Amino acid sequence: MEKINIIGAGLAGCEAALQFADNNWQVSLYEMRPEKQTEAHQTAFLAELVCSNSLKSKLETTASGLLKKEMKLLGCKLLPIAEECAVAAGNALAVDRDKFAMEVTKIIENHPNINLIRREVTQLNDELTIVATGPLTSDAMTKELIKYVGEEHLYFFDAIAPIVSAESLDYDIVYRKTRYDKGEADYLNCPFTKDEYYEFVNALNEADKHEAHEFENIFFETIKFHFYENCTPIEELARRGKDTLRYGVMRPVGLEDPRTDKRPFAVIQLRAENSNNSSYNLVGCQTMLKYGEQKRILRMIPGLKNVEILRYGSIHQNRYLNGPHILNKNLSLQKKDNIYIAGQLSGVEGYVESIFSGLLVSRIIQDNLQELPATTISGQLWRHLIAEQENFQPMNANYGIIPALKERIRDKKLKKQKYSERAIKDMEEFLINR
Repeated sequence: MEKINIIGAGLAGCEAALQFADNNWQVSLYEMRPEKQTEAHQTAFLAELVCSNSLKSKLETTASGLLKKEMKLLGCKLLPIAEECAVAAGNALAVDRDKFAMEVTKIIENHPNINLIRREVTQLNDELTIVATGPLTSDAMTKELIKYVGEEHLYFFDAIAPIVSAESLDYDIVYRKTRYDKGEADYLNCPFTKDEYYEFVNALNEADKHEAHEFENIFFETIKFHFYENCTPIEELARRGKDTLRYGVMRPVGLEDPRTDKRPFAVIQLRAENSNNSSYNLVGCQTMLKYGEQKRILRMIPGLKNVEILRYGSIHQNRYLNGPHILNKNLSLQKKDNIYIAGQLSGVEGYVESIFSGLLVSRIIQDNLQELPATTISGQLWRHLIAEQENFQPMNANYGIIPALKERIRDKKLKKQKYSERAIKDMEEFLINR
């Protein structure tokens, strides 16, 4: 029986562990929690989701939905579990995060080919190993990796959104509706008048925030304080312009209040955190405000005057590697090729992308996979991690990374449909011909 070590039992590590174990490999899966916690995790469960509970769209005519389809064709293990733990979220795949993490943990702990070891790994040896320690890689492991990659480590900061109690909401103000009435009405909506919106924006601009120097790390005296655009704190968006939010995460289009048939000036949406709808996540409200300010400003949101905050938003430092400079094509380290990198540490962005990365590395090692079709999201994500580029940044699933269609199509919906049809067809043919 062949053996492999996997360090980190997040989404990528768990996906990889199940891929190998189900193929009769002996897997040693290392997870430092709960012996050593991170700034963002709340539990000791494996595959814990720490930012949002959404795995984005299920529709195959979206980039995220297309990636999911490609992953299913490749034999993904975690997506079926996520679907079993889904909560209502319209066309999105959102999960009860505790139920999902508990289910993955149970499967891993009970698998006869997986030895789950709860301790921090601080050194890399010469055994076949996947490092999937994620953006919250410990300082000790970061130091160990720097031995082999130099100071080509790049840093960014990530913020997570607050979670509030459902029973503390004012249902005379909030209303249930999905944008454009697509799918079930799975979101709660907090409608703003013009005055309420600008008062909210002003409060965000004037609030006390955590500053960059509070998160300086042990490797550099100064660091660039920047964010993934998809996780930019709401107060940073407000700083960019007084109307930035209502044209972005707070856009009211398609969210007319059914009680008045009128469109609010702006809307904050709430998405269920669990299957019994007892708690809600404030969509797009990632924040680095200090806790006292969060409590004050969240209660300015219509319908949240007496809100109970179950989890405050927070900011934490995330890490990833400059892949094109330090990785081989097969995602192993150039200077220590028994070590493979998976998950967000490798430079993918997002939950589904992290799962894909664990799936990809496992297929590379087990099947000597050399490529995936260039017309697929998965194929282009792999290329992004190793292609030479001037300013490497983490990448998520999007249609912009795949080659243009041969024919010119103006209709955006039809174009996305054609992209997806081509990708699925090419992936199916690729797998049949392997």
